[in-house]
Amino acid sequence: MPELPEVEALARFLDRSTRDRTVVAADVGSIAALKTHDPPTSALVDRLVRSWTRRGKWLVLATGGPHLAVHLARGGWVRWHDRAPTTPVRPRLGGSSRGPSLGVRLRFDDGTGLDVTEAGTRRRLALHVVAAPEDVEAIRTLGVEPLSEDFTVEVLAGLMRGRNQQVKGLLRDQHAVAGIGNAYSDEILHVARVSPFALTRSFDDDAVVALHAAVVDTLTAAVAASAGRPASDLKDAKRAGMRVHGRTGEPCPVCGDTVREVSFADRSLQYCPTCQTSGQVLADRRMSRLLR
Repeated sequence: MPELPEVEALARFLDRSTRDRTVVAADVGSIAALKTHDPPTSALVDRLVRSWTRRGKWLVLATGGPHLAVHLARGGWVRWHDRAPTTPVRPRLGGSSRGPSLGVRLRFDDGTGLDVTEAGTRRRLALHVVAAPEDVEAIRTLGVEPLSEDFTVEVLAGLMRGRNQQVKGLLRDQHAVAGIGNAYSDEILHVARVSPFALTRSFDDDAVVALHAAVVDTLTAAVAASAGRPASDLKDAKRAGMRVHGRTGEPCPVCGDTVREVSFADRSLQYCPTCQTSGQVLADRRMSRLLR
């Protein structure tokens, strides 16, 4: 799933590639992905691109009129075209599981364009055409941006002590901290040397400071590693930069222990026992016992 660093890189790439260009076509490929009807997608046509920005894990196009807000979900991505296809797009209710399905295609007045696509059988791509990004409830209710000045140690401490929950769950909660998902929460907790199942109220002041630093340092480094890359390179760059996430069975880059995995219904987490759980291997079952 694209998370804060990849969506930030996509926003920067699209902003420098399309700013001040005019949208000449906005063709919906997946009716199921389009979550709004007023204004219609046709309202984007003949509008000047003012900017592309990121809100949490949302990608937002601002025009001289309506905005297009895109949540790529688990299988979504952006494919850039130096010369965009001009063949008509036939809207469909769903997509084929054989390959990526088209959510929307945008073309610009210089002949370039982009496809927002979704792979896999679980269709969660979300496209909203709205007057303002805050008209999308999921954007309006986002938590603090972890790379903003608002994300202080005190703010993180308040979030952690406001409710006693697993720290990985807190980091992934978009209403608490915006933009972090499964992959970067694994990376952050490895850097902080914390169990993913540690309870938030068990953290003393020093541990909160360490976790805050891990969040900021990990995301800052990932954004820097993605900077300047075209959309086609971002997935590989993300995988290459992971320390534990997606590295089950490989040696930990810090201590050399074997990276372990805990599997859930449709996802998994990775961690290093030596670095994070005092050598204890977490039970690989849905209701693993919590580590304090």
